[in-house]
Amino acid sequence: MSSTFRRRPVPRRRQVSYRRRSATSWEQVGLLLLVLVAVWSLAVGAVRWLVAHPWVPTVLLLVALAAGGVWVRRYRETARWNRVREQGLRYALPQIDALHHRQFEEAVRDLMRRDGCPAAIRVGGAGDNGADVKATDPFGRLWVIQCKHRKAGLSGSAVGTPDLHVLNGTGRPVHNGDVIVLVTNGRFTDKAIAFARSQRLHLVDRHLLARWAGGSDPLWELLSAVPSHRRRASGS
Repeated sequence: MSSTFRRRPVPRRRQVSYRRRSATSWEQVGLLLLVLVAVWSLAVGAVRWLVAHPWVPTVLLLVALAAGGVWVRRYRETARWNRVREQGLRYALPQIDALHHRQFEEAVRDLMRRDGCPAAIRVGGAGDNGADVKATDPFGRLWVIQCKHRKAGLSGSAVGTPDLHVLNGTGRPVHNGDVIVLVTNGRFTDKAIAFARSQRLHLVDRHLLARWAGGSDPLWELLSAVPSHRRRASGS
């Protein structure tokens, strides 16, 4: 018996793996070609059908134009009624008392828009730094307004100096406001009134709010000692 043994050939796994990957690639290419042929066939069929029915594109175009016209008309109507609502906006005190505090901020914003401040915005919420509404009037003055809503109205708790301290500390230094206002549907404490006077802050209590919200005069005509022009920023 010979001591020399022949080794069996090791199967070439790499070559088999390569052949499998190659076959998979060709299958993917074939599938892609089938998809492209199907899409092309559908496109050709759709074109032929449209050629045989030339009225269909016309109808679709007319429908699209009609839908676009309806949307444009509704958009213009909505914008027109929003302008009318803002120009003739009125609030009675019972309406204001029934508002949520966020709705109260929105009402103050809308009243400023009615007065001629179209860019008035509501910024109330976490991190508002004491400003619930900000608006620039036709004279270029920036209004920074804090709103305090009381469900009980005049019977609710009076707004005191702590709220004014916050507003006074941010109204001009942080927001660079020209007119700093606190609006409430309730009342203010005597100390708050004295503090506001000493710091050139403007207060709108329930009685003044009734005149403003229920009338047509802008707020700057109802307040006294309002600056007549935009205060220049420090360093400018």
